[in-house]
Amino acid sequence: MNKYLDKTIIELNQLLKEKKITPLDLVLEAFARIEKEHELNAFITLNKEEALKEAKKLETMEVDNLLFGLPIAIKDNILTKNLRTTCASHMLDNFIPIYDATVVEKIKEKHMIIIGKTNMDEFAMGSSSRTSYFGAPRNPWNKQKIAGGSSGGSATTVAARLLPLALGSDTGGSIRQPASYCGIVGMKPTYGRISRYGLVAFASSLDQIGPMTRNVYENALFLNSLVGKDEKDLTSSKKEREDFTRKIGQEIKGMKFAIPNYFMSDIVTEEIRDRIKEVIQLLEKKGATVDYIDIAYLENAVTLYQIIAMGEASSNLARFDGIRYGHSKENPKDIDDLYYGSREEGFGEEVKRRIMVGSYILSGDNAKKYYDKALSIRSDIRTSFLKAFEKYDLIIGPTTTTTAYDLTDPMDDPLKTFLDDVLVIPVNMAGLPGLNVPVAFSKDHMPIGLHIIGKPFDEATIYQLASFIEKELNLDLNPKGSDENE
Repeated sequence: MNKYLDKTIIELNQLLKEKKITPLDLVLEAFARIEKEHELNAFITLNKEEALKEAKKLETMEVDNLLFGLPIAIKDNILTKNLRTTCASHMLDNFIPIYDATVVEKIKEKHMIIIGKTNMDEFAMGSSSRTSYFGAPRNPWNKQKIAGGSSGGSATTVAARLLPLALGSDTGGSIRQPASYCGIVGMKPTYGRISRYGLVAFASSLDQIGPMTRNVYENALFLNSLVGKDEKDLTSSKKEREDFTRKIGQEIKGMKFAIPNYFMSDIVTEEIRDRIKEVIQLLEKKGATVDYIDIAYLENAVTLYQIIAMGEASSNLARFDGIRYGHSKENPKDIDDLYYGSREEGFGEEVKRRIMVGSYILSGDNAKKYYDKALSIRSDIRTSFLKAFEKYDLIIGPTTTTTAYDLTDPMDDPLKTFLDDVLVIPVNMAGLPGLNVPVAFSKDHMPIGLHIIGKPFDEATIYQLASFIEKELNLDLNPKGSDENE
């Protein structure tokens, strides 16, 4: 098998320009790798026929950008015209969209080639991708461990070197947490930075699409192609396009970073705290200032997230009624039986639980008592972050409280699903950009990630620090020896 897909995007672009390889070579290698690593269960649907057709078409065209001809994976809650989109749910296991999400349109404009749709938690509800109707994806560093969630399939795809790029979505850490577990770079941009048009909604005020890549430069480069105002998304920002790679390579001397005390409390394992402290020492040695601070309500972020996310989820998923599209119960007795039966059969247990809790939260006086109150405190969390940014360039800390755990760990504790994301949820609540960059390995050689949080629309400074750390640490992030860990 060729090893073109182990090369950087810059190297691949040069080979394509010089006609030493073709997009078809990359597509064929991608499908060969996916087949070889089928046990990872990273994909739900492959786009083989169309991908091969597109690759052959691109052979006749000039290479006009750095992403030209590159194979890419799309999380299965992002609409792709004429390509099955299931949200990893029985409810949509035969759904074929009739239009592309805005991000998919942008990918096609760059002449990237969609290889398939990646596995995930059902309707993005979960933190281990084990709620998927199609079974959980596996972590390439150890196939007996979770890949994280809900963008677990995308994280697995990039970490295992099946493809160089993947799209994920992040409602409460669903890009950054699996990126940490799998040892890749994952960015949740500022809310509104990337259009959500064509993203199947979980919690509309929290959802954001973002890039998942092997390294920092490629992540920033990919983000360049995804941003921009979209008239089809009323929450889309009017912010001018910019080059997110522009600060990569710059020094960090004189920069000021803050670490919330809560992020380094005993909710995080001692091993991860020790690795993060080593990164802090590196930053201080290179001339940066690192202070410990307090940010209000961080310890309440999970509870507030549950109220907001489940309330919005119950509203968004009300559209799946068994009539217009999606799963429909056969031979219902009446209209009530059609509604009830279709949703009972179509949704998994975790999704049904969140719909029920969310419906209670939004019913009658409860909406004011719970949802409105949570929104008010959410605003206070954002204010607290913004106050910290008056003094500090970035906020940092561990991305996760533990490394990836076993696939066989119990799933009967609903709270654990949210606590897996306790360090990343506050960023969604505040609408801020956040990125995971790998910084170490645990004793059992599982990746550990650093979480970098920036000011609104200041992704470029996040990339500046992340690229500096990446260069200094120079970790080997190819899990080629992962089979030995099984």
